[in-house]
Amino acid sequence: MPVSSQAGEAFDRWVSDHVAVLYRVAYRLLGRRHDAEDVVQDTFRSAWMSRHLYDESRSERAWLLAILRRRVADHWRRRESRELPAGSDFSQPAAPAPDPFADELSAAMQAALGRLPAELRETLLLVVVGELTHQEAADLQGVPLGTVLSRVSRARSRLRQFLLNDSDGRPGRHGSETRADGEADHDRR
Repeated sequence: MPVSSQAGEAFDRWVSDHVAVLYRVAYRLLGRRHDAEDVVQDTFRSAWMSRHLYDESRSERAWLLAILRRRVADHWRRRESRELPAGSDFSQPAAPAPDPFADELSAAMQAALGRLPAELRETLLLVVVGELTHQEAADLQGVPLGTVLSRVSRARSRLRQFLLNDSDGRPGRHGSETRADGEADHDRR
């Protein structure tokens, strides 16, 4: 299939404009440099193959992050479908070493992100790291705007609490019991 130089140049611009953000989101979702690189590469491969489907009324970044989300889900499905050793738990990203963003977000931040429920972590990363508007994140996730606003607020609050508790040596929240879903009992209203 012949490719026009104009299409190739436009795609090259997409890569240069968005690769850093896509990598940061992938890395924070997956927790491993190699996995993030693979997922970003798969994202751009998918974008190239389906570039004719791009709707110019949408943000390029939102479209690419939608593809990235699917590639991350594919990654986790492939990983879960492999035979796991007894007692293994791959439901949360492994703590990376070394962190390529150590100057931006510390290992403590990555660990705190790993403690968030998946829907809070993903929503926060789309808005804060992926630089999507709240509405773009809502459209991308297929949820109401209010849900995104709530998830981002809850994620920030929990991150703050995780980081504050970790910095003073306390293992959890003050006077609260943490349930299996990661919610503290006193947070329910």
